Amino acid sequence: MNKFSLPESVEAVIERLYESGYEAYAVGGSVRNFLLGLEPKDFDITTSATPDEIKKALSGFRLIETGIKYGTVTVISRGMPIEVTTYRVDGDYSDNRRPENVTFTTKLAEDLKRRDFTVNAMAYNTRTGIIDIFGGRTDLRNGIIRAIGDPDERFNEDGLRILRALRFASCYGLKIEPATADAIHRNRKLLENISGERIASELNKLICGECGNILREYYDVISVFLPEFAACHGFEQHTKYHDRDVMEHIIGTVTAIEPRLELRLTMLLHDIGKPMYFTMGEDGVGHFKGHAKGSTAIAESFFKRLKYSNAVSETVSALIRTHDILIENRENLIKRYLNRYGEDMFFDMIKVHIADDMAKAPESRERIKTYRAAAETARKIIAEKQCFSLKQLAVNGRDIMALGYKGAEIGEKLNMLLEIVIDGKCENSKDALIGVLENKSGGNE
Repeated sequence: MNKFSLPESVEAVIERLYESGYEAYAVGGSVRNFLLGLEPKDFDITTSATPDEIKKALSGFRLIETGIKYGTVTVISRGMPIEVTTYRVDGDYSDNRRPENVTFTTKLAEDLKRRDFTVNAMAYNTRTGIIDIFGGRTDLRNGIIRAIGDPDERFNEDGLRILRALRFASCYGLKIEPATADAIHRNRKLLENISGERIASELNKLICGECGNILREYYDVISVFLPEFAACHGFEQHTKYHDRDVMEHIIGTVTAIEPRLELRLTMLLHDIGKPMYFTMGEDGVGHFKGHAKGSTAIAESFFKRLKYSNAVSETVSALIRTHDILIENRENLIKRYLNRYGEDMFFDMIKVHIADDMAKAPESRERIKTYRAAAETARKIIAEKQCFSLKQLAVNGRDIMALGYKGAEIGEKLNMLLEIVIDGKCENSKDALIGVLENKSGGNE
């Protein structure tokens, strides 16, 4: 453990507390991440000092009484905010989220016992090394998430711990041990008592990890706040393009795309409406006409319930709405795509199309080559500064007005000129474009 080096800002707080006669340790996620070989992003400190004693011992630091009711004071040490919390025993959790009251204690073991999982219940300082009462190190070595004590009790104390377990398993490549897993399934309805923002925060991290098996094994948990997901489980598609049911296809697309939040959410939700839009043709082939629109509506409702930002909702909804449009590798069409959707949106659409096809039957993946070629064509168009938008057109509204056009005619003429430039029927120069309008004008007189 001599390689575990705490930042000077954290050491300074711990040492000040020790100098004042109290115990203090880095605790929780920072210790876990160090043992996983990851650099901790933030640090929490637990101490035997009461809140008033914390404030007195750290009087030279800037202090914020963040959660004084629960024994927490935020200390700003060398620019780093560090939460310092008194050892405590939690009271009853009547709302399945926070204790009604807490009792301060002088025993570290009592404080560690109230935490969620063994891997999060380790403490460390340079004086004593790691304190590991519940076998967190062994569980990490074995790749296991295990609740401390009775998992039913832990989850009834705080229902969000259910999603936290799934998130830790996804983000750190861990497996949830059987007793804890059974309790998660058994207590999943506790998530109904958790705010949408907190669920979204955990889900966002979960789906950006190694989430395939988590979505598969705990689809009933995900379905508590995304009920349409349950309908996808085992729903056969009955088409030659798909060799998986709807849920397995969705999971395959999520894991096939890069772990960027908007893209992972898009794949999670892109076919969520399929079961509602299924019809069986007379030939025994399944059809899902209108499912993109339906999935978009479900996604928008989901984002509203979980209070996602407008930016995320709008981006993901647009990608879902367009996920099944035909993209061809033709230069004039790609210019139109770039004009209509914008550069960032177009390249995201390509990624969505590729991920979608990656989770189809092997013989249905031929278009992936076309999508990749279309992306290369788009990059070439952009690099060569070829014209695909009105702002790149060599004429503007003032030029059109100078020819005598007014009102709506100005926009109509600009769009007409852009179309012929995109189709290669006229070079993008002012003289050539003005010439087109003068000839058309002359021909109409």
